[in-house]
Amino acid sequence: MGKKSRGLSAGKKLKKRRASGRMHDEKFVKRKYGLKKKSDPLKGAHQAKAIVLEKVQLEAKQPNSALRKCVKCQLIKNGKKITAFVPGYNAIKFIDEHDEVMIECIGGTKGRAKGDIPTVRWQVIKVNDQSLNALIRGKIEKGRR
Repeated sequence: MGKKSRGLSAGKKLKKRRASGRMHDEKFVKRKYGLKKKSDPLKGAHQAKAIVLEKVQLEAKQPNSALRKCVKCQLIKNGKKITAFVPGYNAIKFIDEHDEVMIECIGGTKGRAKGDIPTVRWQVIKVNDQSLNALIRGKIEKGRR
């Protein structure tokens, strides 16, 4: 590969060279074309409402051994199906099928799965407009829908 251009009127060539170099950077391309937002079921939103389809248990990745409680649910805004983690001890008991839940991103590195739960990027924070955390602590009772 040759040296950089120098001298008068070299600015245009340097600018062009920089642009072509950036297109080889994966992070730059992802950011420039908004590919993260396009592939994201929540379409860039922090939270979304969903309807619970079924309760599932996923095995934790090595070296851990556990059954992580999750729910398969369908987003209301675009009908896409996602799996969300249910945090908290015995929290899964407060969620039934056809309940409306609020989903938020778990927030692992680079928007990928966090911890030892494979392929799960979201978690439940509310059930039928009531805080899951408050339900677990016994501050409120689950409302009727």
